[in-house]
Amino acid sequence: MAELFEPIPEPGLDAEILSGNGEKSISAAARKLRMLRTLVCGNKYEKAARLQGATVIAGVDEVGRGALFGPVVAAAVILPIDTRIRGLRDSKQLLREDRERLAGVVKKKAIAIVIEEIDAETIDRVNIYQATRLAMTAAVTKLSPAPDHLLIDAMKLDLTCPQTSIIYGDSLSISIAAASVVAKVYRDGRMRELDHEYPQYGLASHKGYSTPEHLAALEKHGPCPLHRRSFRPVAQTSLPWDEQLSS
Repeated sequence: MAELFEPIPEPGLDAEILSGNGEKSISAAARKLRMLRTLVCGNKYEKAARLQGATVIAGVDEVGRGALFGPVVAAAVILPIDTRIRGLRDSKQLLREDRERLAGVVKKKAIAIVIEEIDAETIDRVNIYQATRLAMTAAVTKLSPAPDHLLIDAMKLDLTCPQTSIIYGDSLSISIAAASVVAKVYRDGRMRELDHEYPQYGLASHKGYSTPEHLAALEKHGPCPLHRRSFRPVAQTSLPWDEQLSS
């Protein structure tokens, strides 16, 4: 049997949960979020790349890697030298209205932006890690001008272009943060569109991630064609859509 992947809950600003006695307890996602808020998002990695001779630097990030539904989305963004965007940081640390506002600022300031998505069928065929790399690679290779250095959030790509892989890069590099925000706003918009096609799952609310609401809908309705069969909660439910397609 193929390896099944565990979903990753989307860490967001509502990661605090209520304990049984009504008091707030801090989830692992909330603790991580608090740590990320202590990091400073700036351009030191961009400056370091320029000291190595780079002139066109692209930030690359993905969203949707841990979701149960829909595509994984990657964005590649080239910003002008020494760009500063007040409030820009990892998209997961921002409220929706701030993300959308900042995505608009990034689009106005950026030299180039490319967004690519890899669908659930491909994710199931090649696995989520390789699908993420495919999305990132596709985004980078379509950039114009072509970058001569990549700043990537915790990933290495099979490209000849020099790369810097940065743990928590979307909280440390303005270029990666820009890619994170653009990708997140794009994918969230796709989930709201798909919510009209599959209203029984509540996609507009949880954006395809593993939440009690989503798991309950999976249990009741089974997965649809855009769910990722290689993720355990989906694989463990009945597959009425598959049965319809094969009949």
